[in-house]
Amino acid sequence: MDRESTQEQVLLTLAKFEISDYDIQMIKKAGEIVNDRLDEMIDQFYDWLVKQEEFALFFGDNSANLERVKKKQRELWERFFEGRIDLEYFEARRQIGGVHEAIGLPNDIYCAGMSVSEDALQSMVHGSKASQSDKQEMTRAIGKLIDLDTYLALDEIALLKNFKILEQSRSVMEMSTPVTPIWEGILLLPLLGIIDTARTQDIMEKSLSKIAESGAKVFVLDISGVSTVDTAVANQLLKVTRATELMGCDSIISGISPAIAKTLVELGINTGEVRTTATLKDAFEIALTQIGINLKQ
Repeated sequence: MDRESTQEQVLLTLAKFEISDYDIQMIKKAGEIVNDRLDEMIDQFYDWLVKQEEFALFFGDNSANLERVKKKQRELWERFFEGRIDLEYFEARRQIGGVHEAIGLPNDIYCAGMSVSEDALQSMVHGSKASQSDKQEMTRAIGKLIDLDTYLALDEIALLKNFKILEQSRSVMEMSTPVTPIWEGILLLPLLGIIDTARTQDIMEKSLSKIAESGAKVFVLDISGVSTVDTAVANQLLKVTRATELMGCDSIISGISPAIAKTLVELGINTGEVRTTATLKDAFEIALTQIGINLKQ
């Protein structure tokens, strides 16, 4: 997973959210008002959360876990009002997203919870003895930083989800590109589904690697399970066969259906010297002949 924040990125992000040094000073000033009442604010949050279906789902009757989470929340809010927004702060907020992704907490309950917390904090500030102008500036600064915290958590969740999807795609691609020896000197790659640029690159790499490893003399590429063939796909597959031939391995493309044959002609795709067959059986017979085995004897 490729994500590494720098202090420069922290400053750029603060600028995007328009969090200035003055805002940070206002957050510290608000901390002087609310720090002694954080437990009260957290209790208000759980008074709200207990009414949501997610409360029973994630806490149930586990009071020890609930107290642990409350303690962690207090630490995070204390850090919030320190006004020290640096790499460590960003990482702590991203970790919140990581935890939520790990337990499967929905984004809507997290965002709603942040809104509830913001309302509670702003209510405390407005109920203080600070001047009206300071109250406005403090609540505005609190809102900005809560928006930043929410973004960092959600961004981490999205990053982790994308990473999982990428890993799953790689696993599927790995399973869907089985270059298999079917006879000594003969490799078979049956393709299924949709072929795109990323997959053809994977096909190329795995095919050439297997040819080098096995010393195969014939490579059969069966496309009977491919749903569609367009110009890009056809050209990519032909590149695979040409690359295998450069390694001294003859190629055969099998599974050329009438529809695919018609498409190739209409697109003007020239298969060149690459052997093509309608069925895998025909391709297998040709492959055996090419390695010196005659089944008709």
